[in-house]
Amino acid sequence: MKKFTRRLLSFLLMAVLALSAAGCSSSGGGSEAGDSGAAGAVEGGEASTGNAQNDEGAAGEKIVNVGVTDSLGGINPFVVDQTEINKYAVGLMFLPLMELDKDLNFQGMLADSVTTEDNINFVVHIDDAATWSDGTPVTADDVEYTVRRLASPVVNNTTLMLYAFEGTGEEGFVEEGAESMAGLKVIDDKTIQFTAKYPMALTTFENTYARYIHTMPKHVIEQFSEEELLTADWFSHPDVVSGPYIVTDYDNDHYISYRANANYWRGAPKIDKLNIRIVDASQIYAGLQSGEIDITHHTMTAIPQEDYESIEGLDNVEVVYGQPITNQSVFIQTANIPDKKVRQALVYAIDREQLVEQLLKGRGEVVDGFLSSASPFFDDGITPMAYDPEKAKALLSEAGWDGSQTLRFYVNSGDNTFVNGAQVLAAQWAAVGINVEVQTVDLATLMTLAGSMDYDFFAVQYTYAPVDPYPDVQWLLSGEGSWTSYSSDEINEALEGTQKTSDTEEITKLYSIIDQKVQEDVPMFSAYILSVQGAVSKRLTGAEPSAYGFFNDVQNWDIAE
Repeated sequence: MKKFTRRLLSFLLMAVLALSAAGCSSSGGGSEAGDSGAAGAVEGGEASTGNAQNDEGAAGEKIVNVGVTDSLGGINPFVVDQTEINKYAVGLMFLPLMELDKDLNFQGMLADSVTTEDNINFVVHIDDAATWSDGTPVTADDVEYTVRRLASPVVNNTTLMLYAFEGTGEEGFVEEGAESMAGLKVIDDKTIQFTAKYPMALTTFENTYARYIHTMPKHVIEQFSEEELLTADWFSHPDVVSGPYIVTDYDNDHYISYRANANYWRGAPKIDKLNIRIVDASQIYAGLQSGEIDITHHTMTAIPQEDYESIEGLDNVEVVYGQPITNQSVFIQTANIPDKKVRQALVYAIDREQLVEQLLKGRGEVVDGFLSSASPFFDDGITPMAYDPEKAKALLSEAGWDGSQTLRFYVNSGDNTFVNGAQVLAAQWAAVGINVEVQTVDLATLMTLAGSMDYDFFAVQYTYAPVDPYPDVQWLLSGEGSWTSYSSDEINEALEGTQKTSDTEEITKLYSIIDQKVQEDVPMFSAYILSVQGAVSKRLTGAEPSAYGFFNDVQNWDIAE
C-alpha cells in the first residue's frame, strides 16, 4: 500500500505543483502537488499572434477564448503527463468516466454511475446514451481496451498507477500484447468492473482513476500497434471523439484550438470554436480588459495578486473567487527538529491571520492540518493554534532551546507573495529566539531539496484534493524518506479507516483525528490557505471560473445576444 501511495504522490505532484509553479511564477497566485504537485511548465509562453484560426471565424460563428498560464505537454491520452491542462485538453475530446463539479460532487461524464459494495470491486456503468461522434455506441469494451493498452509495458504509462488493480505487476503493467487483464471484467455492453488489490475508498477510485481515464474508440485505435499508440498522427487530429470538441490545431506554448462536435451526445455545443490561449500571467489583465480572453480557470490560470483589484474594477467581467483549496504548506524535517515543543513554538510565534489580511487581502483562511473548509470532511471544531509569542518562548525554554542554532527555511523564489511573507515570519521567529535563514530557490531546486532531506523546513503551495486527501497525507507522514520523516500509528490507523467506509460522518471523524495529531506534533503546518481569483466576460453565459467542473457542461456555454 505504501508503494501505491508513494507513486500516487508523484502523480499528484505532477498534476498540482505544476499548477502551483505557474501560479507562483507570477506573484503567488493559484495552485493537482494536484489536487492534490514538480513537473510541467512553470510559465506559459507569450500570447499567440497571427493565428487567424485561433482568433477569427466565419461570419456568425461564436468563439470563446480561455486564458491559461500553463504550457501544454501534449494531447495524446497515452502520452500526456496528466497535468491539469493536459487533462482538460484531452477531456474536451475524450470524456473521463467521472468528474468533480464546482461543489466537489462527482458528476457522471462518460459513465453515469460508479459503485462498490466492498471497496475492492468497482462497477462502472457507461451512460446508455453515450455515443462516439461517428454514431457508434460507447461500450465497456472501449473502456477495457483503453485501460489494457494503458497498462502495456510498450506504452509505459506510469502516471495512471494501474498497479493498484489485479492482473498488473508491481510497475502497473500487463504482458506486452495481453488480450485480457484480471482486474477488468466486461459485464455487459455498458458495464465494466475494476478489481483492486487492496481496499480503496470509492472517492479514491473516482478521483484518481475515473477522472483520469479517457476512454478511446476501440474500433478506431485497434488498428494501431502498441508502439503506434505513442506516435500515430491520429491522436493529434482525431476524427472520432466522445466529447464536445475536436482539436483543429495546437502549439504547446501558445494555443489549443477546437471546433464543436455537432454530434455530441449530450447536446451540440453552442460555441462554434473554443480556444485555450496560453499566455504569460502578466497578460491576463490586459486580455480580460480587451476581450481577447473571455474566461480564466482557478488553477490553470495564475492571476498575479497585484492585478486582483484592477481586474475587480473592469466593467466587462465578473470576478469569482474560488474556494480555499490551495495550501501554503510548510513541511518540517523532524529528523532535524525532533522536539515537538520547538515545532509547536514555530507556529505559536507567527501571526498567520496577519498574513491572510496583509498578503492575501483577506482572501484565504488559517487552518491546522491538511483539510480546508472546502473539504466535505473538514472539522470546524479544530481551533487553529493562535499567535502567542509568550507561549512560544515558554515552549522553547522547556525544550532547552538556547537560540544558537540557525534553521534553514527554503521558499520558492517564484512565489513573490510568500517570499515577502517569509521575511515577516523570520522576524517573528527572531522575536522569540529562533534564528531562521530564509533561502529562496526556484521550484525545481526546491523539489530536489525536498527529496534530499537537506533542510530544516520548506514552504510550497500544495493542493490536497478536498474529497480525497488520503494519498497525500499517507505519503507526507510516512516516516523516513518522506518530506517530514514523521509517522504516527494513530494517523496510519485513521488513514486505513478512511479507505474502508463511505460514511461522510465517519470519514470526517477519522480525518479529524489526523488533523488534531498533526496540530499536536506539528510535522507540517499551513501558513495559510489561498482563495484565488477567476474572471469571466459578461458576454459569456453558462460559464463560471472554478477549480473543478470547469468544462463539465461546456456545451451549454453561449454568447449573450
